[in-house]
Amino acid sequence: MAKIPEDLKYTKTHEWVKVEGEIATVGITDFAQAELSDIVYVEVNTVGQQTEQDKPIGTIEAVKAVVDLFAPVSGEVIEANESLKGAGAKVNTDPYGEGWIARIKLSKPKELDKLLDPAPYAELVKKSEHH
Repeated sequence: MAKIPEDLKYTKTHEWVKVEGEIATVGITDFAQAELSDIVYVEVNTVGQQTEQDKPIGTIEAVKAVVDLFAPVSGEVIEANESLKGAGAKVNTDPYGEGWIARIKLSKPKELDKLLDPAPYAELVKKSEHH
């Protein structure tokens, strides 16, 4: 069973969000990194730009696939985790810690209400694991 920390919000596309003040730290969930398996490269190509909720802000490249990373909230992408350059495996080993991917300065905090709490996200993962 995938790890689902209680203090985070989640998207249906398997991103997580941790909000501190007006800054949202974003990454992919334990379930997502397990599905992708070996992550080799992470790129956030929108630093310094405004983004909208559910719009791509970068890509995650794994041995099996390349997937978009979606913004769970609207705002300005203010930072990308530079330590992931050449070390995408950190997303596999510590998706909720050193494997964070981007930080977004919230422009529409109310959007957080649209995100999933841990329990509904766990249900989504459970359904996804049976397919």
